[in-house]
Amino acid sequence: MRALVQRVSEAQVDVDETTVGRIEHGLLILVCAMDGDTEAEARKLATKTAKLRIFRDDDGRMNRSLLDVKGAALVVSQFTLAADTSSGNRPGYSTAARPELGEPLVRHFAAHLAALGPSVENGQFGADMKISLVNDGPVTIWLDTQA
Repeated sequence: MRALVQRVSEAQVDVDETTVGRIEHGLLILVCAMDGDTEAEARKLATKTAKLRIFRDDDGRMNRSLLDVKGAALVVSQFTLAADTSSGNRPGYSTAARPELGEPLVRHFAAHLAALGPSVENGQFGADMKISLVNDGPVTIWLDTQA
């Protein structure tokens, strides 16, 4: 699985002009299930994300995790993280999990993350979503269970 993690002071996802998920201080997490991923990868990625020390401590160092700061998470499925741009100008997405496999894995990721402690909001799988955020830092980290 892949994730693009952004430390945010706020983030929101809307579908058809209706807010479906909103958080304040925490992480916006764009998640992509890859072909061949299992629930084990979803749990591994959720645990890594929750423990990633990218929040400031009292000395201003990035030394605290989402769990430490009691932040929230907004999880949004993003199959385009599987983009293969090695040939031509049109990205290919054949390495992304098919929707019937990807959706349950993204849900499992979000559920495992919530079980670790943070409040978790979600986007809507397969929908045309509009995401707004205030990136804090900015801090943006790429995570991949295959790397």
